[in-house]
Amino acid sequence: MAVLSLAACAFAPAGITKNAVVTLGESQKFSEDEVQAAADSILKKFRDFKGCDLKRLWYDEEKSDREADSYMFGGKGSENGVKKENVIVLFSNFYVGSTGGDGGFQPDADYRDWNWIVIRDSKTDKWRVDDWGY
Repeated sequence: MAVLSLAACAFAPAGITKNAVVTLGESQKFSEDEVQAAADSILKKFRDFKGCDLKRLWYDEEKSDREADSYMFGGKGSENGVKKENVIVLFSNFYVGSTGGDGGFQPDADYRDWNWIVIRDSKTDKWRVDDWGY
């Protein structure tokens, strides 16, 4: 039975982003283009979440700042040398199909307020997804 479920996950379609509602709130720290570029990096990464369907992606600066602080002082940011001004956190809701995504998610489940931690090496570098989860 476990082999069958793992095989099903291997053939699950790429993560779906085409119907996602993307809401990029105002920012005092980042330009509209910077926030959009961070969101684009998440949309690209989400394709790796096989069998999942992104429903909503958003940026909330106050909430993002709290999560960025947590990342900087208790997460990977405390180890990788990234500066806080090069960290942005966006949030999402997504649905995991019957295949359970990549096998690490609960099948047929909704995930809400999922964090996406996106970093860059400097203001002129491209954003990349560094971590995700709750």
